[in-house]
Amino acid sequence: MGDLTILLTGATDGIGREAVKQLLGAGHRVVAHGRNEARLAELAREAGSALRPVRADFASLAEVRELVRELEQSGDTPDVLVNNAGVFMNEEVRTEDGFELTRQVGYLAPYLFTLSLLAGPAGKNLRRIVNVASDVHRHGAIDATDPGGRETPFDRLGSYASAKLGNVLFSAELARRLSSRGVDVTALHPGVVSTKLLTEGYGARGSTPVGDAGAAIVHLATSPELSQVTGAYFDLTRREPVGGAATDQALAQALYESTARLLDVAPI
Repeated sequence: MGDLTILLTGATDGIGREAVKQLLGAGHRVVAHGRNEARLAELAREAGSALRPVRADFASLAEVRELVRELEQSGDTPDVLVNNAGVFMNEEVRTEDGFELTRQVGYLAPYLFTLSLLAGPAGKNLRRIVNVASDVHRHGAIDATDPGGRETPFDRLGSYASAKLGNVLFSAELARRLSSRGVDVTALHPGVVSTKLLTEGYGARGSTPVGDAGAAIVHLATSPELSQVTGAYFDLTRREPVGGAATDQALAQALYESTARLLDVAPI
């Protein structure tokens, strides 16, 4: 695919930071998103001129929209979008938008960010979208009428699994709708890595080296062999079937439409 401009969210820590390092090492340009100004500045100092840092807190949908406007004004037109940002909350936190935090940062904000990019000039060159999900989607449940968890009782594991199920369902439905536009969409389980999200959220440690997880993102984002591979789910670099509610195509469509209405964004 040549030298690419890759927009990667959640780039300042863990898997995202590792993916940035590998992408830059392969000669690509990275637009790196994070919410912490100091950590973005540190990443920019380490990476050099091939990296452009952009800041937004996905706990605010207004900041998601503002980030899209910033990209449009700066003339950034990425070839690839990697939706990697996510959190795991052990206690219930409501955002300024009224949604449960894990579900908003992990599902609603990437949905809004992706569709807003695709609708404007910043998305005119997009040809590949990678949504970083998780194999816990197989155990998740999601109410298409309440994807942000406004009315759903909080459960720390359930909220995270629901957000990741949302990522997988969104990937499948978006791939179907973008098939005629030549934009490929895939979902990725990056393994079980000892990132801050896992150790501080789950209270567990993983067996997947962070380098392998970063390499999986690079593979899905840049490999020419994956051109025209869309609607697929990968466990690292292996294509695998989805499970649980992610096999429900009617749910994928209903969730896609209801989330568009909830966020007041035009569905593709």
